[in-house]
Amino acid sequence: MIITTKKMRCLALATSLAIGITMSALTTANAAPPAVVVYDSIGSAVPGNVPSQPFQAQQTSEFGDRVVLAAGPRNLTSVTVLMSSWGCQRGSWNLGDCLTAPAATFSHPLTLTIYNPPSVGLGVGTTIVSSTQTFNIPFRPSADSRCIGADAGKWSDGTTCFNGFATPVTFTFDGSVVLPNDVIWGISFNTSGFGASPLGYGTACATALEGCGYDALNVGLSGAATAIVGTDLASNGVYWDTDTASLYCDGGTAGVGTFRSDGPCWTGFRPTASIATSDPTVGPPTNRDQCKKDGWKTFNNPAFKNQGDCVSFSNHS
Repeated sequence: MIITTKKMRCLALATSLAIGITMSALTTANAAPPAVVVYDSIGSAVPGNVPSQPFQAQQTSEFGDRVVLAAGPRNLTSVTVLMSSWGCQRGSWNLGDCLTAPAATFSHPLTLTIYNPPSVGLGVGTTIVSSTQTFNIPFRPSADSRCIGADAGKWSDGTTCFNGFATPVTFTFDGSVVLPNDVIWGISFNTSGFGASPLGYGTACATALEGCGYDALNVGLSGAATAIVGTDLASNGVYWDTDTASLYCDGGTAGVGTFRSDGPCWTGFRPTASIATSDPTVGPPTNRDQCKKDGWKTFNNPAFKNQGDCVSFSNHS
């Protein structure tokens, strides 16, 4: 039999489609279970900027909060922390000459650690998980001519002028870590003078006029009275590690340079984070209606190829 070029193309297309259908079925069968947000103090909309806690400017090494998770699964999927970036690619926010190319970023490693609460005292308990991941963090936008008077030198989102630029960073996890209901989360990173391993003041960016982007990187704070999902255990307190005693609410009497509870002078300033978890086993469906409207995609015990496969399983079960 002679196979023409046209037939070869048709065979190739059919083979490609068959492989695609097979791969699609495999992807569905191995789909990750849906994530559930069990704590959130960020909200669905990120504004141009938020109040924030500096690291370099206030000698900070770690900053976070103690929270109680809402009802839901407990296998850790991700933690998002809302940061505030004040650094400029050229110039400086405080000199009013900030100049940043669109989408310009700097790369920096950040560490997210989740702890058990302490059995006694103001510190933390054992570490549940710690992950260092590197992020490309945007510089704040250029100074905008629409920002005048007291707002001169700030950037504008079209309606409001800001100094910093709110940007979320998301730490991802494989679901193998199971969280308790009550946890302490903290984010840490090195700046020129502070952190676990300060980077020093002799680096290329530290000696430049604009300085280092990470020296102008802060952790966002929310003014919301309560967390959106879950519970902030102390609405007027945070967890903080700073080298300066006077910055603590108690003047450093309970310890300096250690990650510990600090309050009660933080009313109106809640560290912003969102914690998502998943259940590694979802299913089986208990009735055929759960298979409809793409519901079949949410099951992985067992996983289904399509809605009909899910309905058939339900009928026979």
